[in-house]
Amino acid sequence: MALASPVRVYPRRQGSYTDQGLKGLIKDKATGRVTAIQKAAESLGGKLEVIYYTFGDTDLILILDPPDNASAAAFGITAASSGLIGVKTRTLLTVEEVDKAVGKDVQYRAPGK
Repeated sequence: MALASPVRVYPRRQGSYTDQGLKGLIKDKATGRVTAIQKAAESLGGKLEVIYYTFGDTDLILILDPPDNASAAAFGITAASSGLIGVKTRTLLTVEEVDKAVGKDVQYRAPGK
């Protein structure tokens, strides 16, 4: 089965609000937070691709299209430094990229081997 792959790999962010962050979400509403996140992404020369709110220990997942890694890092650092949301970043890989990675000859020795 062939799977569609994105042309570019985007960093996926997941966030968990603190109690004060949730109070801000209630005040701003989800649409207000989307607007703020879009503005932040655009201020770095990027764009917000998608955002989803979730159940569980993660409150939201979003995918940004930043112009570079420094901009992606700036976004996460700035959001996390507010103290109102914890941020984790995961880079999404295509199937082809994983195949390429596992096909590389890595000269690595495990500890103690």
